[in-house]
Amino acid sequence: MLRICHSDTTDGHRWSLSGRVAGPWVEEFRTCWRQALERTPLAHAVVDLSDVTFIDDAGERLIADMLSAGTEFIATGVANKHLLENLQNHGAQTSQEGDN
Repeated sequence: MLRICHSDTTDGHRWSLSGRVAGPWVEEFRTCWRQALERTPLAHAVVDLSDVTFIDDAGERLIADMLSAGTEFIATGVANKHLLENLQNHGAQTSQEGDN
């Protein structure tokens, strides 16, 4: 199960996730994210992963897509911080390879 809390702030969009970013919940969150971006495409987006307990492969792909779109992430815990670092490093490598 995944709890998705969204709020529109003066700075943009903020999501707080609790639970598992896995299975059907990945697409549910992707839909929420896309709808918010359609309403305000230039708004800053922040996702708080502090209460996330598990992220599957589809969840990792969604987070990678969001990172490449400029979404900021907040994470606590070794596993989630490590995942974000790996995805950010992979995205940086991919963009550098595209420049060559």
